[in-house]
Amino acid sequence: MAIHTTEISEQMVTTNGHVTHYLTAGPENGPLIIFVHGWPELSISWRHQLPVLAGLGFHAIAPDLRGYGHSSLYEHHEDYAQEHVVADMIGLLDAFGHERSIWVGHDWGSPVVWNIASHHPNRCHGVANLCVPFATLERGLDACIALVNRDIYPEDEFPAGQWDYQLFYQENFEKATRTFDSNPYNIVKLLFRKGDPDGFGKPAGTALTRKRGGWFGGAQVAPDIPRDEDVVTEADLRIYAEALERNGFFGPDSYYMNHAANITYANKSVNEGYLDMPVLFLAAQYDYVCESITSRLAEPMRERCKALDEVVVKSGHWMAQERPAEVNFALLRWLTSRFHHLFANSTV
Repeated sequence: MAIHTTEISEQMVTTNGHVTHYLTAGPENGPLIIFVHGWPELSISWRHQLPVLAGLGFHAIAPDLRGYGHSSLYEHHEDYAQEHVVADMIGLLDAFGHERSIWVGHDWGSPVVWNIASHHPNRCHGVANLCVPFATLERGLDACIALVNRDIYPEDEFPAGQWDYQLFYQENFEKATRTFDSNPYNIVKLLFRKGDPDGFGKPAGTALTRKRGGWFGGAQVAPDIPRDEDVVTEADLRIYAEALERNGFFGPDSYYMNHAANITYANKSVNEGYLDMPVLFLAAQYDYVCESITSRLAEPMRERCKALDEVVVKSGHWMAQERPAEVNFALLRWLTSRFHHLFANSTV
């Protein structure tokens, strides 16, 4: 087995007027694997995965999505609907001259990857996603609420369950965004934390967002709490914060404002919304928002994916950063078991 360079470099590409900034590692003639981040992250969210896949001969790519980092920014909520984000990713694939890629997503990157698989299956060798199962968030907020575990979230007390925070965006977008913009460094320092096993089976704080008057009990600025050194370094935090300070949260938060448009787009999927290609789903045991351990959140995925592998990781929501070794192992085991032909035709 050849060992390849793991050096990560930064690149930019323009497709259909949209600029995508991305990180890249590995040989350009290797099998392509594209990692898609979520809210409020960046391409560096995959910093633990890119060198590992590159070292094994994959051409590993991690773009900044629209509204993030050094990629294009847009002025209207509707510019951040899934259909546009998917078009950016297909344009990126075209720019590399590949017909297909393996796609890996997390958080809002998961709906993007699911939509690529369900609308453009001919552009996928296979897809893997962390935390957000298929046929949920990319099909609108109501699809998620319908699968809430009502033993934990009685409907009379928690009508939207743990997804209540997403309704807060819709009802109080300016307030939510202004709170985040007030101190992006404190926001990311607070968010990027490991999972807490003690929270298992209890309501998530996101279920009370509207009752509490917004994030942080309605405070206008995020509290200053110590960094979780098990998840991010100080240098990592500074990179996240600098990008959010420069761009603001309008773009990232607008991903939550397109549920109706996203439903319409999801209804245009091919193959009646079923996925035939290999699929890997990594569930986070201590992710109490995208909770698929005790709830029914993963049921639609199991019905619609014909070649599904599932792995449970003892992690919180930021799995790729909290448990990189486990994530990398799961990805590599899936890749070697499902994609022998890619290895046979490459220098891996």
